[in-house]
Amino acid sequence: MSNKGKTLVITGATKGIGKACAYRFAKEGINIAFTYNSNDEIAKEIAADLESKFGIKARYYPYNILEPETAKELFLKIDEDFDRIDYFISNAMIYGRAVVGGYGKYMKLKPRGLNNIYTATVDAFVCCSQQAAKRMQKVGGGAMVSLSSTGNLVYIENYAGHGTNKAAVEAMVRYAATELGTMNIRVNAVSGGPIDTDALKAFTNYEEVAEKTAALSPLGRMGQPEDLAGACYFLCSEEAGWITGSTLLVDGGTTFKK
Repeated sequence: MSNKGKTLVITGATKGIGKACAYRFAKEGINIAFTYNSNDEIAKEIAADLESKFGIKARYYPYNILEPETAKELFLKIDEDFDRIDYFISNAMIYGRAVVGGYGKYMKLKPRGLNNIYTATVDAFVCCSQQAAKRMQKVGGGAMVSLSSTGNLVYIENYAGHGTNKAAVEAMVRYAATELGTMNIRVNAVSGGPIDTDALKAFTNYEEVAEKTAALSPLGRMGQPEDLAGACYFLCSEEAGWITGSTLLVDGGTTFKK
């Protein structure tokens, strides 16, 4: 597809899957507008590296996914730097203190932690995708992807809060796809198995998960951020032109064997 002048907006692209997506799309000549949570220096370095390596335009913006309504202000800032938006990827997630009560055993779950995960996962997707859709409509359409997880399909220890909210965002993707199709906007999800990222490394049982995943996959390895980035790019490409409202499972074959 011709990518000249096209722009991707992606939340949370300073590490892991989001960073891999930014580089994958930039490699194809697509301009990148990405958000970060707090580390301005890393965001600046990534933007400079993207521009240097791929000759595209890259800009970075602070965005707190626990305050999803600020998406309106975020996209107004993006409008100042880019004259069009063609693709949107909802990737940013929360962990650490914000998920206390949402990450843990079932009997330890608390509304505050669960609600924080919902806000950062579902509400942030809704608020950002609404803003992106308004811009995509002006250029004749576009494509959106929300990152999800196989933790809503199979049991992962301590993952109830995240898993149920990933199921929720996949449902929201289907609703968005149904209503935005008239604008020529496709909306899909990419559901990743255990991917070797900083977020996974934050899990208390990371080593166990990594070992079991490699053993469980017919391919004999952990998933990498680039595996999901490739899937996201495919879903935004013309080759996926009749795919919408779907969830693409990228799990190295682990879910079936589990």
